[in-house]
Amino acid sequence: MRIAYIVTTLGIGGAEKQTIQIAERMHARGHVVVLLVLREPCDQEWETRLPVMRLNLSKNILQVLRGLRFARSFLSVYGADIVHSHTFPANLFARFLRASGSTARVINTIHNVREGNWLRSILYRATNRWLTSSTAVSEAVRESYVSRKLIPAGKITVLTNGIDIEEFRGNLARRSQVRQQLDAQGRFIWLAVGRISPAKDYPNLLRAFARLYAEFPHARLWIAGENTDGRSDKAAHELDQLFAESEGVVCLGLRRDVVALLDAADGFVLSSAWEGMPLVVAEAMAIKKPVVATDVGGVRELLADCGVMVAACDSKALADAMCGVMTQSRGLIEDKLNAGRARIEQRFSIEDKADAWELMYRDAISGQEALQT
Repeated sequence: MRIAYIVTTLGIGGAEKQTIQIAERMHARGHVVVLLVLREPCDQEWETRLPVMRLNLSKNILQVLRGLRFARSFLSVYGADIVHSHTFPANLFARFLRASGSTARVINTIHNVREGNWLRSILYRATNRWLTSSTAVSEAVRESYVSRKLIPAGKITVLTNGIDIEEFRGNLARRSQVRQQLDAQGRFIWLAVGRISPAKDYPNLLRAFARLYAEFPHARLWIAGENTDGRSDKAAHELDQLFAESEGVVCLGLRRDVVALLDAADGFVLSSAWEGMPLVVAEAMAIKKPVVATDVGGVRELLADCGVMVAACDSKALADAMCGVMTQSRGLIEDKLNAGRARIEQRFSIEDKADAWELMYRDAISGQEALQT
């Protein structure tokens, strides 16, 4: 098969990482693969040896139209059988490619229960005719899109994210080195990972940690993520003030070494107000870290009873759950950690997900051929 993957950027994010991992596995299986990237390069990007075609688009409508014309011509010469897109801008671009004459089958993947405003909802509904099929990264995401009539139920299935299980194994030497570098010796370290944006609800986490810190002053909260929100409103100012006033909080910025940070931490916390299927929760489970997370999106589908879930936007409940983990007996924790690792191995292996994607691509192609005969 000849497969073109479309992404908005190759920036350091979960959707981008997942796309590259699936594309690389398709390439390893003998398929011809290319990545089409809509926007200009970011300061920090995931690395890949796959061929990358950059369209360098802005929000200028004329530039987008030129990009569509170029991409359609490229895919025609390339002979694409499948166009597989991830996140809203890429999903819409793939649909318009089909509308403009591309013969490749179009598969969208939706990574979050919320992808934007009412205009995006209208655009999804208006362009469903050019969609071959779509996948949601969790049942919660699928239910959200079907219930709001954004995508017909018959055109969207659930295909969850996966991780490279072998990448997430503990290493005592690495753990000791990172903890020494970040002055964590003798401290209980909580780690949060994710872009600083409204979805991640860091104010909720900072308020929760302030409660925890009053009881456990030896604790520290590491936050790994960059500020991609770009807002200058009152909410952004209040968040900046919260960060400035928070004791025991270490902002690490954008990091590529999340595996090492997870290994060095003693617990992982997710405070999101909404999510799709947060890969980092699976990564924390795979490396056997206690997880406390808000019960949003596909978190329950990932975590099951292998961690602690609390309601979103409830800093007291989040703090209580984190304190509970810190005071729980090691024996009880070990049972959950082992169960969490086993759950990820059995249900969220990237190799198993690659098998599922390969089958979906073949079904999309055979379905189209059946219609033509």
